Amino acid sequence: MIVPVGSTEQHGPHLPLDTDTRIATAVAREVAGTLTPSWSLAPAVGYGASGEHESFPGTISIGTAALRLLLVEFGRSATNWASRVVFLNGHGGNTEALAGATALLRYEDRDVAWCPCIAKDSDAHAGHTETSVLLHISPDDVHTDHWERGNTAPLRDLMPALRQGGVAAVSEVGVLGDPTTATGADGARLFGEMVRHCADRIARWAPDRNGMLQ
Repeated sequence: MIVPVGSTEQHGPHLPLDTDTRIATAVAREVAGTLTPSWSLAPAVGYGASGEHESFPGTISIGTAALRLLLVEFGRSATNWASRVVFLNGHGGNTEALAGATALLRYEDRDVAWCPCIAKDSDAHAGHTETSVLLHISPDDVHTDHWERGNTAPLRDLMPALRQGGVAAVSEVGVLGDPTTATGADGARLFGEMVRHCADRIARWAPDRNGMLQ
């Protein structure tokens, strides 16, 4: 079983609140049909750990502890009948919860792992990458008349201020990257890379000590 895990959080003035969930679900659906034998696809977990976005309206964060518990109980229930479960993650803030949950589930001898939904050289949040992918999978919900360039500094340079004050401390519009360069064509390329990345990892099935597929 493949389980998309996303979030409900601000994605600037131009993208929907469920952007991470949409991307994770679309990638998971494609991966499920790509693998042989095929995998079943679960409904998405649409709320995540998004505390860094809570200064912006629309964000709903359940926090790391609650998300970890949800994933543990989900995994315990699903592995009563599913031989393997993989959580396909679309939101970076969920990483700690996913690692903790899958490590515990594997300690309990349950064949559970997780995979990040990423593409090479992506920007951080609501910028070129996510906007391009949404233009590919959900173009009617991208408000290009409202997009604005955000903070384009490398994420590593922003982390001290992000940890202290969240995204609002480094970007007034809630964007880390430049969505104004996004195109549907580039979104198709990035989406394909995400699908191949996850499909290859699931096919190899080599979880590390935190349950992440390598």
